[in-house]
Amino acid sequence: MNIDIRYQPAYSLAIVGLNPEESIQAEAGAMVSMSPNLEVATAMKGGMLGALTRTVLGGETLFANTFTAKGGPGEITLAPSLPGDIATLPLNNATLLVQSGSFLASSPQINLDLKWGGAKTFFGSEGLFLLKASGTGQIVLSSYGAIHKIPLDGRQSYLCDTGHVVAFTQGLIFDVRRVGGWKSTLLSGEGLVCEFRGAGDLYIQTRSTQAFLSWLIPRLPGRSGGGGGAAGGVLGNILRGD
Repeated sequence: MNIDIRYQPAYSLAIVGLNPEESIQAEAGAMVSMSPNLEVATAMKGGMLGALTRTVLGGETLFANTFTAKGGPGEITLAPSLPGDIATLPLNNATLLVQSGSFLASSPQINLDLKWGGAKTFFGSEGLFLLKASGTGQIVLSSYGAIHKIPLDGRQSYLCDTGHVVAFTQGLIFDVRRVGGWKSTLLSGEGLVCEFRGAGDLYIQTRSTQAFLSWLIPRLPGRSGGGGGAAGGVLGNILRGD
């Protein structure tokens, strides 16, 4: 399998070349284009119980698609829903913990499951569960904005805004805490942070969906109309859950 990432970091596209009979599993809706000899099989990730758990508690989609090249080599292109980066990471009998929504694709040998993150992840705005990818193969991650890798050697901790975490290796542990006192937490705009400890790699995204929505929603016109017209009003209703 050959994975070529183009157009980084704003509108990244993963171009995946498959050998005959080789497969890749991808998040539902990630496929942009593919050669006609690719066969698609759709299945629940981890069976019914695992799929429902991931969907309800982990924020992931219920189904995953497996694309297999038949009768010769094939090609498929993949992209995330939001504009941003794509990174390919090799796993060698290792485990990577991925925040909800950042998994794009992987080798079919990679096992996808959920890991209980503790109640601290609820306050960290990442949900109660993290996606656990383990095994040997390649995993493709996506982000909102560019992906930045931070290697940690275990000698000191490192702080990251909760909305910017993409993934981290299993050697790292984290706690969610305030960036300062309660006044700083409420008024500084920084909110809560994850404090990582241990040795391993931390992957962060340069933009935050929560920060973008916090900027966007107050600027949307109300139901009575306004600057954005009818389309803006409909978008505002959707984002507000009306």
